[in-house]
Amino acid sequence: MAFSSRLISRSKQLHGSQAILNQQHAFPVRYYAKEAAPAGLKGDEMLKDIFRDIKQKFETAIGVLRKEKITIDPENPAAVSHYAKVMKTIREKAGLFSESQRIQFTIEEETQDIPDARTFFLKLQEIRTKRGLSDELGVEAMTMDALEKVEKEIKQPLMRNDKKGMALLMAEFDKVNKKLGVRREDLPKYEEELELKIAKAQLEELKKDAVEAMETQRKREEFKNEKEVDVRSLDIRNFL
Repeated sequence: MAFSSRLISRSKQLHGSQAILNQQHAFPVRYYAKEAAPAGLKGDEMLKDIFRDIKQKFETAIGVLRKEKITIDPENPAAVSHYAKVMKTIREKAGLFSESQRIQFTIEEETQDIPDARTFFLKLQEIRTKRGLSDELGVEAMTMDALEKVEKEIKQPLMRNDKKGMALLMAEFDKVNKKLGVRREDLPKYEEELELKIAKAQLEELKKDAVEAMETQRKREEFKNEKEVDVRSLDIRNFL
């Protein structure tokens, strides 16, 4: 334990809380400007409110992390599930977006002024690519095929304010969803699966950082006789 304690305090400190909060605070400043800042605030006042809000969220997150034992074991489903639950608790107490909510906010923010359906879907493809999300089922191609069919039927580009045309497109999407076995009532389940994938990826990053830190410290003379530490035995609460 001596090795692990000195390791963390004298190197990267595992930066578990940093990795977590870097993910959770990935909000554009315009989000605060539009949604969080009271009307009438200008310049420095708005910035002060933003930073106070971030500081409060950070302290809330640290408070949760100090109470929860996180096992850095991305290959253990139980550890991943517990980590995901801890992250959900942090989001709920600190008022943070989930990944799905963050994607939804980005879509709304970047597409609100797009008038036609085709440009809208091309922007969705761009957002997906930028966020590193895969399209394993080929949904984008099926979406464009559905759009092509509707535009051919109405004999003009589909505009987003065309209620009749959009209803036709939604009907085509229902067919695509049925083909893929996707049901709207299952969306919460899909969101949960996404959060588990994110939790596993974050634990993998924490494990990688911890292993790199230990390997670096073991090269130092003072640590050469120390026993190797199993990453799973580390307790992030000891280093916050």
